[in-house]
Amino acid sequence: MSALIRILIAIPLPPLAVFLTVGFGGAFWINILLTLLGGIPGMIHAIWVIAKRD
Repeated sequence: MSALIRILIAIPLPPLAVFLTVGFGGAFWINILLTLLGGIPGMIHAIWVIAKRD
């Protein structure tokens, strides 16, 4: 899946974008926690994970 599509998914649903990138790894669970603490940290982390992998 294209990185651009995953970044667009990361805006409303950051954990889904991270899952599509790395699966059920540590980054996914960290993103769940960050998203629960505040939407913006979850989005930033999701975009960072997507950019790092591609």
